Amino acid sequence: MSQTQAYAATAPTAPLAPFQLERREVGSHDVQIQIMYCGVCHSDVHQARDEWGGSTFPMVPGHEIVGRVTQVGAEVSKFRTGDLVGVGCMVDTCRTCPNCQDGLEQYCETHISFTYNSTLQDRQTRTYGGYSQQIVVDENYVLRVSDRLPLEGVAPLLCAGITTYSPLKHWGAGPGKRVGVVGLGGLGHMAVKLGAAMGAEVTVLSTSPAKEADARALGAHRFVVTKDAAAMKQERNYFDLIINTVGSNIDLNPYLGLLRLDGTMVMVGLPPTPPQVGIFPLVGQRRRLAGSHIGGIAETQEMLDFCAEHGIVSDVEVIPMNYVNVAYERMLRSDVKYRFVIDLATL
Repeated sequence: MSQTQAYAATAPTAPLAPFQLERREVGSHDVQIQIMYCGVCHSDVHQARDEWGGSTFPMVPGHEIVGRVTQVGAEVSKFRTGDLVGVGCMVDTCRTCPNCQDGLEQYCETHISFTYNSTLQDRQTRTYGGYSQQIVVDENYVLRVSDRLPLEGVAPLLCAGITTYSPLKHWGAGPGKRVGVVGLGGLGHMAVKLGAAMGAEVTVLSTSPAKEADARALGAHRFVVTKDAAAMKQERNYFDLIINTVGSNIDLNPYLGLLRLDGTMVMVGLPPTPPQVGIFPLVGQRRRLAGSHIGGIAETQEMLDFCAEHGIVSDVEVIPMNYVNVAYERMLRSDVKYRFVIDLATL
């Protein structure tokens, strides 16, 4: 075991504070990673404050991890000491269920070992995340990171990037497709960049007219103020795909009406209570309301390679570790463009 400095929440109402944990010894198929940057995800706040229920403490959040390999196990074949790598939202799955066998580990039917607030496949060993100096992960759940991109901007790709890339890819975003993005935050700004790079026409759907300049700077082709009833009426039956990134409760029915025949709205934000959805907006044009959850390991690597090819990173504000509690409060006020990233050299 190796002692590792970290930041942890010790209770739902406690601020994150310095904490020491033990990482396991490097096994034959393990990779030890010195963490350089870790993104701050909204789900970190939800789980550290037990807003979803089921949180266990002490908790070390963080699942947007970029770092450098410092040690590899005797049978590791994919990585060498010194490689730049990433770790996303999961560090293991059962590997044997049909979904795992199909490379869809994010939909493992047995047990997903999430990067933190979870357990390994033994269902007993707790996982601790990236607000820490180092981590040990099985090589099959480690991603290769390009040195062509700023690493602080790469970190959020491991969650925000793949969360939006996966539905864009699955539902065929590309040339000739009209994609709407609801919300322009940590997830939304990635959906805009990725959708535009895939060749789709991207429209930001926002309640705030002040965000239009930012949306267009990120690559959006169009901008619609959703509080403008006349503008929304003009958009009816327009979109092939809508990526809804909003994590609060909003009325979904007006957005469903913007979909054309066989159009799909995909939920990637996580509202705290179930939405009320009318059946008529769905049946009228054979529309679909769907959900999507990160991506498998192969698809996440594909996303990282796509971003390296197209020069795509998240827009970030880099912070020291001891600023994280302030960052949580600012994030809840949407006071960040568009993702906080912790510099672990400050721990």
